[in-house]
Amino acid sequence: MALIQFVQNYDDLSTDRGFQFKFYCDKCGNGFLSGFQSSVVGTAGSLLRAAGDLFGGVFSEAGSSAYEIQRAVGGKAHDGALQSAVTEVKPNFTQCVRCGKWVCNTVCWNADRGLCSNCAPQTEEEIAAAQAQAQVEQIHVKVRERDQTGDLDLEGHMVARCPKCSAQTAGGKFCPECGAALRPRDACGQCGAKMAPSAKFCPDCGARRA
Repeated sequence: MALIQFVQNYDDLSTDRGFQFKFYCDKCGNGFLSGFQSSVVGTAGSLLRAAGDLFGGVFSEAGSSAYEIQRAVGGKAHDGALQSAVTEVKPNFTQCVRCGKWVCNTVCWNADRGLCSNCAPQTEEEIAAAQAQAQVEQIHVKVRERDQTGDLDLEGHMVARCPKCSAQTAGGKFCPECGAALRPRDACGQCGAKMAPSAKFCPDCGARRA
């Protein structure tokens, strides 16, 4: 038998009942499934094995022997089935003369350039992709230029979890679970002077922190 071309990227789905193959595009991975080809020897073996299950004895031995015969001749039968499958599926693919890959005609072949879309990308697709990428980049730039912190308290003492019950605080002034104060007051209730978070008394008037 002549050498079989176009067989690198495929799955062999054959069983003792018959032969079937799935071929894949080297670029996008799209698959094309060949038609199922029954194995005459495998079918006969299956019938004999079924008879052996029903009647036992000689029929069971004959079924086993038929399976061994199928295995023995499977190489030639398998090659013939593969050749037929290649002939059936090959029209859906074209080999790129630049990179050597077999690609599907529906998605990855640039017929205008006579090359795969890796070697000769489709102009419209490249423009659309470049526009989308530029749009995303511009969004990132404009978002960075805008103030995203206007509604956030960046000066106050912020805690992520309540020091009393360990609940998440969600940025509030009081714990949503136990009600404990989360941000120490930084101004004296008596004179308004600024107080350190750890201070118990006002450094200006001596008033005790409430």
